[in-house]
This record gives sequence, C-alpha cells and structure tokens, in this order.
Amino acid sequence: MPCMTVEAAPAGIAEDYEQERPARRLTGLPRHLVWTASGLLSIYALVVVFRPTAVLQYRITFLAVALPLTFLAYRSGLRLARVRKSKLSTAAERAEKGEEKGEQKGERKSQRETEKDAGERTASPRADSPGILDWLLAAASVAVLVYPLLDFDAFVTRGPEPTSTDLAMGIGLTLLLLEATRRTVGWALPAICVAFLLYGYFGAYIPIGWEIGHRGYDLSSLVDHLYMGTEGFFGVPLDVAATYIVLFTIYGAVLDLSGASRFFIDVSFAAFRKSRTAPGRTVTTAGFLLGTVSGSGVATTVSLGSVSWPILRRAGYPPEQAGGVMAAGGIGAILSPPTLGAAAFIIAELLRVSYLKVLLYALVPTILYYVGVFLAIEIDARRLKTKATDVKAPPFWRLLLRFGYHFSSLLLIVMLMAIGRSPFQAVVIATVVAFALSFLDPEHRMTPPRLWRALVQGSLGVLPVTAVCAVAGIIVGVVTLTGLGLKMSDIMVSIAGGNLGLTALFAALAIWILGLAVPVTASFIIAAVVVAPALTGLGVAPPEAYMFVFYYAVLSEVSPPTALAAVAAAAITGGDAFKTMMMAWRYTLPAFLVPFAFVLTDNGAALLWLAPWPQVLLATAISIVAVAALAVVTGRWLVGPARWPERVLCAVAAVLLLYLEPIPVVTGLCLLGLAVAVHLALRRKQA
Repeated sequence: MPCMTVEAAPAGIAEDYEQERPARRLTGLPRHLVWTASGLLSIYALVVVFRPTAVLQYRITFLAVALPLTFLAYRSGLRLARVRKSKLSTAAERAEKGEEKGEQKGERKSQRETEKDAGERTASPRADSPGILDWLLAAASVAVLVYPLLDFDAFVTRGPEPTSTDLAMGIGLTLLLLEATRRTVGWALPAICVAFLLYGYFGAYIPIGWEIGHRGYDLSSLVDHLYMGTEGFFGVPLDVAATYIVLFTIYGAVLDLSGASRFFIDVSFAAFRKSRTAPGRTVTTAGFLLGTVSGSGVATTVSLGSVSWPILRRAGYPPEQAGGVMAAGGIGAILSPPTLGAAAFIIAELLRVSYLKVLLYALVPTILYYVGVFLAIEIDARRLKTKATDVKAPPFWRLLLRFGYHFSSLLLIVMLMAIGRSPFQAVVIATVVAFALSFLDPEHRMTPPRLWRALVQGSLGVLPVTAVCAVAGIIVGVVTLTGLGLKMSDIMVSIAGGNLGLTALFAALAIWILGLAVPVTASFIIAAVVVAPALTGLGVAPPEAYMFVFYYAVLSEVSPPTALAAVAAAAITGGDAFKTMMMAWRYTLPAFLVPFAFVLTDNGAALLWLAPWPQVLLATAISIVAVAALAVVTGRWLVGPARWPERVLCAVAAVLLLYLEPIPVVTGLCLLGLAVAVHLALRRKQA
C-alpha cells in the first residue's frame, strides 16, 4: 500500500513526555522473562472474560504479576521529562525529506528490521537490565500478594483483627506500590498518597473545630481497610485496570501491529486532498483515529508530529499554531468514543452503568469539540493565509475499499455492546476479528510472533495505569474511612456561598491543579471522591458531575503551565513551548466551557443524551452556534479580521447560549446577530 512513511523514532521520543510509559530497554534473560510473564498475563485476562473467577482473587492475582513486572520494566531512578529538541527535529526533518524523495512509495524497513528496531534495540545505548534491588522488590511484590491467596477465606474473615503478619504484608504492599508509582509517574502522586495516609492516622490531632478532623485510625484499621478488602488497593480503580484497560490495550496493540495506525494516517491525508485547510483537518482527523490505537494524547501527538509538521510548515503554519493543532488532535482522541480514556471506564463502574452509556454521554461533547477545532482551523487558514499543499497519497476510495476493514472492529465493539454483550466480551471479540482481518494484508498479517508481541504490549502498556489505580486505593480508602469527601465538599460549597456556578469554577480549578502534578487517571480518581460530591451536593446528577470531572482531568494535558501534549508538539516544531500551550488552549476552548453547561442548567443534561432526542438535537444545535461564537473570539476572524467590539459581543453571546435556557439563548442569538452586523458595518466603513 503506497503511503506516507511514519518514522519509528517518535515511539522513543514519546517516552520523554508521556507520564505513563515504560523506561527500560530490556535485553537478554530479563527481556525474555518480562515478555513471557506479560504475554501470560494478557492471556489470563482474556480467559477470565469467558471463565470468570472471584473478583477479589482476580484483582490480587493480576496485581501479583503486574507489580513485579513494573519493577523490572521501569528504571529505579527518577526520570524527568526532558526536552530533546535536537532528537525531535531530526525525526521531523527525516520525515520531510522522506516525503520530498518519494518515500510514499513504500520504501521502508523490512518487517524483521522494524520488529528488531522497535522491540529489541539490542544495540541501543539506553538498553539496561534490572539490578539486584529491582529483583528483590519484584520478589517482595510476589510475596505480599501471593500471601492473601494461600488461605484466602481465612485472610478475608480475619480482616477486622489482622495478625502481625497481615500488618507486615499490608505495610510492605503500601511501600511497594508507592515505589512503583514513583518509578512510573514521578513523586507527586506518591507524596499525595502519603499525605492521605498521615491524615488517616493523625486525624485525632487535627484541632477541634476544623471540619476535616476525625478520630484517627491506627495501623490495624488502615491495613484492614486498604489491604484486606475491596475498599483500598483492590478496589474499583484496580478492577478497571485489570479488566477494561488491559483488554483495550491488547486490542490497541493488535490494531497497531495489523497496520491500522498506518491506514488511519493514510486515509486522513487522502480524504482532504489539496486545499489550504486540508493539512489542519488531516491532522485532527488522523489524531482521532490514531487515538483508538494508542489511547494516549501525548503518544498520538508525537506520532502525528513526525508526519504532519513538514506538511503544516509548507502550508504556512507558524510553529506554535502547528503545535497547537497537533496537541488538539492528539488530546481529542482520548475525549472521543469509541475508546475514550481510562477514566471513562472508571465512570462506568462508579455509576454502575454500561460502558456504552458512557460512550453516549461523550457523543455530543465530542461533536462540539471537533466543530470547535475545525472552525479554528478554517479561521487560521484565512487569517494566516495558508496555502494548499500537495501531499502524495493513494486515492481515498481505493484506500477505503482495500483497507477499510480496519474500521470494522471499532464498529463491532459498539454493536456488540448495543445488543447486550459486556464491554469485556465485546472488545475480546473485536480483537479476534482484528486478528483475523490482518491476514487480508500480507505485510501486516498477525503471525505467531506478531500475535505474541501484541499480547506483550498489551500487558506492558497497562503497567503504569495499574500502579496508579492500585495506589489510588489509598486515597479512595482513606476518603471512605474518614468521610473526607463529604467534608471537603461542604467546605467547597461553603466557600462558594452555596452558589453552583462558583462551586463548579472552584471544582475546575482544583482538578486543573491536580492535573499539573499527577496523570489523568489519578487526577480523575482523586477528584471523583473529593470534588464531585460538592457538585452532587448542590443537586447536580452524578453522570453530569463525573463527566465534568472527566473532561477537566483529560484537559490537563493541554493546560498551561505543564501541558505535556503541547510541550511535545513544541519540541517537534521548534516553537515556543508556552505559546504552543496557549494555541492548544485556543483550539480546545470549547472543551473547557461546554462541561459547565452540564452542571449549571437542567437543559445541559441534553448534551449528555440524558433527555429526549428532540431536546438533545436542539441543545446540540444551540451549542454549535455557541462554539462558532467562541471560534470568532479566539480566532479574531468573522468574515474578515474581527475587532474587539464584535469579539466582546460574541464572547457574551457564547456564554449565554451555553446556558441553554430560553431567555439567555434568545439574548445570545440577538447579541450574535448584532456582532455580525457590527462586523459588516466596520468592514464597509473601512472599505
């Protein structure tokens, strides 16, 4: 299949910016052991879907394999995100030269070379192996997690009165999880967990009169709650990692190795062909499709960057605007059905609804997000006077007819859930279908080595999320034990004076601050138990509150001052990192404002499909108009350059329209009409 050549380099580059990525390049015996255990863990997860076992035993067993693997797959030293501009620039330049020299004709490495490059990298200077300490920590992890399984019934029944061995094992698991989390996502989340443990233990010392005070819990109570039941380490977050997420990462690995990633990029380039807005629209569409494979905003951004930056540059995009488009396209992938991000699976468990229902919640916000991005791209094409770029790609319909089967497994997941299949069964069946269809492409057929590689990648990809979800059990457990969630919500509502708008604003700020330090999944879990109760306490329905938290947790990846997706994009383009963050923020602005419509008005529920379909359609249409008004404000363009009078009118109109109540909507439409009239009058006057 003639196509754009996707460089292999960005896969390593993404690790420098991704918060949840393995660090080691294993070789020799350690690599074989890790790959064997990882492959078997994936097989175990697949088998349990059709031959269920006891929930708690499965969670413990899954963690008993995943935690030791984490110590072997991750370096012990703290890995700080480093800006490797030279490395990124080299990858981007190679991609551009590849285009100019006609590498679209499929001149690339052989399958054997690619697999050696991506999997073994035996000659890489970064290759390293676990040390003695790593092996000892892995062995200790096995010990503390196999211990409950040796006499499981007795272990569970003696929970209220743990023995000294139980205490030692519980404390050991706590320390091991804190260290595993430090290795995978840094110091911030372990520090937060330690703070919660101290709060649970020393609660009785908090001054009388402080609302967050409590009686305090000794080690026996904490170990019982966190280690010997389903309220702590082995709670809902770990269950989500061990079921939903691992199955979807296996599915994503099968899709990737069967050639779907390459097809998604090719078909996106072929769809828009030659126009001045085509490069921006192509990047956004490719990001949406690639996200179903990678499940990561940063990884999707970097994968897109090596291919799309040379094209965006030739079209006339400055580095910052190009980086903003790439970051918006990358992050949109984990805001959108059919996969969403890991936090979406937790929403399904917390609300006890089907995952299909959560996908339905996300449908209209996804439409609004991409309407906003595409409008911003259209405006930039005019404001920046970008030009059409000739991109060599096969004809769209030829690609679709030959390789369109890659879409079938994605659609199959939704169809199977719609007829009553569990999401676990749906994704496993879709994985089997993707595996079978791979044989239609001789170059990417899933031979036994490729299949084993997909199983290995599935487990390795879930390791950091597993560590985060397990250690987040400390936060969830302490909150449920001490009642901190309700206390914090009372404090937040009190500070806001009982005003829902201010409470929602404080909630958004709190989640944003959390997102600066911890990954999306951890940010969502913490906010779900601490921040969401403040919204539900003021009458917001749980689905609306959790979706509000979900969107702000995900958007932390494009929020200054960290914005990992934007920083990675800036490193590729060579643009200013902060300016790129602001451009990404401009492209994603509707996603920041639309969630307020969920919680501030009863009609906002229609945006989550929690209303009759005529009301859903009306709310969607009004919100699209609001998003268009926001695009005028941020893009400074209407029919021509927009000045401050029409931009101010459009800003007020957008806010009123998103309120979704009759009088504000009519007022907003009138203001928008006035903005258009003022704009046209000023243009005539200038002419």
